[in-house]
Amino acid sequence: MTDSLPPIGCNGRGAQASSVAAPVSLAEAPIDGQFRLVKETGVFEFFDRLPLPQQIDEYRRCIARYNLPVATASWFYELGTDEPLLARNLQTAAAVGAKQHNIMIYGHDAGGRLVRDEEIIDFYLRAYDIGMPMGVEPTLEYHVNMWSEDPRRISPVAREVQCRGIPFNLTLDYSHAIFKIGNAHELEVCGIRDDVTSGRLILDPFVPGNLVDEWLDMGIVRWLQIRSVVPNGPRNVCAPYDPDNRAAAVPRHSVFHFKRGDPGRGILYPFTEPRPGEWHSPWHSEPLEMTREVVRKVLRHHHRHAASRLRCITTEMINLPDYALGAGFSLIGQNAALARFARNVWQTLYATAPPTPAA
Repeated sequence: MTDSLPPIGCNGRGAQASSVAAPVSLAEAPIDGQFRLVKETGVFEFFDRLPLPQQIDEYRRCIARYNLPVATASWFYELGTDEPLLARNLQTAAAVGAKQHNIMIYGHDAGGRLVRDEEIIDFYLRAYDIGMPMGVEPTLEYHVNMWSEDPRRISPVAREVQCRGIPFNLTLDYSHAIFKIGNAHELEVCGIRDDVTSGRLILDPFVPGNLVDEWLDMGIVRWLQIRSVVPNGPRNVCAPYDPDNRAAAVPRHSVFHFKRGDPGRGILYPFTEPRPGEWHSPWHSEPLEMTREVVRKVLRHHHRHAASRLRCITTEMINLPDYALGAGFSLIGQNAALARFARNVWQTLYATAPPTPAA
């Protein structure tokens, strides 16, 4: 049995004190302001973001000023373009004290070709060889627009890495599965519609044989990212697609085909009830139960297994178009609510745990 909850951090893209008067924006607060907002919630133990090289000194000052370390850092990579960037980002992560680097590899390479499993494995092993001597461990994320948007690819890649004698580390952001449930188009985008319909692939975390249980049983879940979503949730009509806006972080070659003006994908749903004018759609608590169950499931497994490999947790209510861009609720407030929920789940597990037998 594990007696400690892994530290919880907040993604820097979620550090906005947004409101109806100042909606969630791609224009972000200064770095000092982001650290301050995360610290002032009182519920986070670290800050999650990779600085740009010119921001390293400012990050170090903020780490010291707010006693808020940077423990984790993420970046996107396009194969055929960004191989040289990997080593530089690992060095940057190490420079600010991050212990984990979350790697998101786009599903298509620079030429628009679907990346192969062998290429993912090679990139991960390269990141492992470069990062581990610096004290920075790589993880690969389950994420839309990435090689892993088809989640059937994750277990075979993990097993092949393990066969090489190297631990495979998964960043589990299960929002990327839940929002597809009940959405035929989203299931078709990554080619899993038939498998889900037939029951060969189970996304629902309440149904035995689901992917969360599979990956926990494999011992590959290293980092839990929490973003609240609902099955077949509403698309983000507050963020019409602008192909000229590179800050929106949409890849050049996307499996999801947008037309100019299309709403963002529905990969976020407020965790706490928005007030009038803060959200574009009706809000109901019950559909969030899948999000809650994934948190319970992962923390329950961590609590019950001394060999659990879960190392950290982050909240991921962020400002991009497929997520919260344009919303009028407090983005930092939503992140804090998720962190409080995770801590309450952990406290409940301890309250209901059987007493430890006497030696």
